[in-house]
Amino acid sequence: MLILDRMNELTDPDPLYSFALDEILCKHTGNGGPAICHLWRHPHSFIMGLRDSRLPHANQGRQWVASQGYQVGVRNSGGAAVPLDLGVVNISLIIPKQGQGDMHFHRDFERMYRLIQTALLHTGSQVDKGEIQGAYCPGDFDLSIAGRKFCGIAQRRQAHAYIVQAFVIVDGTGQDRAQLVQGFYERAAFDADSSQYPIVTDGSTASLVELTAMGKEPITNFTEAVKRVIREQQISLNCSSNVEDVYLPTTADILEMASTLRHRYDIDI
Repeated sequence: MLILDRMNELTDPDPLYSFALDEILCKHTGNGGPAICHLWRHPHSFIMGLRDSRLPHANQGRQWVASQGYQVGVRNSGGAAVPLDLGVVNISLIIPKQGQGDMHFHRDFERMYRLIQTALLHTGSQVDKGEIQGAYCPGDFDLSIAGRKFCGIAQRRQAHAYIVQAFVIVDGTGQDRAQLVQGFYERAAFDADSSQYPIVTDGSTASLVELTAMGKEPITNFTEAVKRVIREQQISLNCSSNVEDVYLPTTADILEMASTLRHRYDIDI
């Protein structure tokens, strides 16, 4: 598995840029390319799930989030709305399928869980999995410490490869992010049945900085821990110095894919 470290590439012009890159890399991996661990951040963006985009007042919710200074997009992987910022580390595992019948969803989520769990062993904290009531983007593979969620996992499958994506709240506060998501649903889901969207509460979500000892440079410490786990048994690639060893699409290709994703999945206004 190659490591594509884009943690410090913070000028992406589109909130769907990294999702579009994942989509292209996944196709390449499915055509015989290597498995990839893509590490990335995006400044001040709000990524909705497909289900969010179908809420009765989704566009009003989107407009309110944009008025708070966030770029907004709809992703093509599972899950509900998540705010992304420089305190959130995103991990994409892009892996070829073993065969046409490879549909082991839980196995793939377990792979991400074990990666993050192992990366946090040095903190001495117990990382649990299972849905956390009141957390945003809830799911069976919520990762938590002491009952508070710090990570969510989603998946995108293509014909010959798949992407397991995790957002890991490393720095900042969980409450601030939860309140932003609350504000979105208050507007987007107004008058909607409560089964159509998650009920988000303030105390359900926290950052790793709030939950455990992450040191003076938590983002760097966590990212390096993830890379160290992968390097124990895998081939490593530093994007900045070994870019010739991995296929990377052009910026124009990525933006074209982002435009395609937006046209395919975005809100009908």
